Amino acid sequence: MDSSSHHSDCAHHALHHELVIDSLSVFYRHVPALENISMATSCGNRVALIGPNGAGKSSLLKAIAGLVPKKSGSIQWRGTTVRKWFHEFAYLPQREEIDWLFPITVRGLVEMGRYPQTGAWKKFSSKDDEAVENALRSMGLLDLQQRQIRQLSGGQQQRTFIARSLAQEAHVLLFDEPFTGLDRQAAVSLGKLFEKLAQDGRLIIASHHDLNTAGSLFDEALLIATRQIAFGPVSEVLTEQRLDQLFPNKPLDC
Repeated sequence: MDSSSHHSDCAHHALHHELVIDSLSVFYRHVPALENISMATSCGNRVALIGPNGAGKSSLLKAIAGLVPKKSGSIQWRGTTVRKWFHEFAYLPQREEIDWLFPITVRGLVEMGRYPQTGAWKKFSSKDDEAVENALRSMGLLDLQQRQIRQLSGGQQQRTFIARSLAQEAHVLLFDEPFTGLDRQAAVSLGKLFEKLAQDGRLIIASHHDLNTAGSLFDEALLIATRQIAFGPVSEVLTEQRLDQLFPNKPLDC
């Protein structure tokens, strides 16, 4: 995929490439995971979801991806229901949720990104092969494409899943704690990658727990503790008063 054309497409349709969440609530049986969440953001932004464990961050990502049902409220993309555009959303779960022993190569995993377009059993066209090649190249994985995913470092594994979403031609990338378990060098590399993906016109939404790095890694933040505390630019949202609401009795260098 030509990211430059994607960026101009996103810029041209800035009003349409907007994710609008209105009064969203998600319940598991009768227990609220999220209550009355509202936010709006668009292509080119990096959004951090910040809150304590059990605050609903993973539930929000899964609700946006269509993986859990909502009890009430709405999630819209391009001015209509997200369901119509499911192929433009890519969800990357927490590392411990992934079976790294599953026998699949880097290339095989990236090829799975084409399934929303082709279906799992159709033969790949030259366009599909080209999308996979471009994704592998953009993530620096061509030399590793025949390696089993279990043989990769944590940073390489993250890049492989991002390559899968690029092959899918996803506009919205949803990450659950992507920096957890990465060494410093891999974390810095992933941060630069997020910046480039946003500059290319994608929307990044990620749960994140390190308050010290949120300001350098993200543009906007949604603070949640089942209910919404605040949403807006990181510099305006991460105030001491609001963090006290989120993390009572917890030091700020947590």
